[in-house]
Amino acid sequence: MTKKDFTHLDKATGNPAMVDVGEKKLTQRFAKASCKVVLGKEIMQSLNDNSELITKKGPVFQTAIIAGTMGAKKTAELIPLCHPLGMDDCKVTIEAIGEEEILITCTTKVTGKTGVEMEAMTGASVAALTIYDMCKGFSHDILIKEVKLEEKTGGKRDFKR
Repeated sequence: MTKKDFTHLDKATGNPAMVDVGEKKLTQRFAKASCKVVLGKEIMQSLNDNSELITKKGPVFQTAIIAGTMGAKKTAELIPLCHPLGMDDCKVTIEAIGEEEILITCTTKVTGKTGVEMEAMTGASVAALTIYDMCKGFSHDILIKEVKLEEKTGGKRDFKR
């Protein structure tokens, strides 16, 4: 791979640069990202009906869903070369998978000239960090892992893991 292969480098100088999307056409774009959080058996046993964890700080998953949505909306403020997007939709879901971990999924949609995969990954990551923050009083052994793009549509090429 050479410098010219990277989309976020100015071809003349090699300096970081936003991708110019001015000439692109508007298309429907979708992205789905996921992240796993290993909470451990003790914390997982505190789940109400396998769907929510209530702490002194409040409902953990509901708070994480809101934080993940906010994080997705602020992606351009956090990732320097991302374009600001007016997303059409963002959804964050959280589900228990096994005895020790949860799966966070963030889906994003936009009608635009650039994709929303960074927004989906940011949403999933911020939700995971929020869960860590709200549960760290119980354990610092919480592990956030496997932040990944699962799927994207629209743009030059589609992707599905």
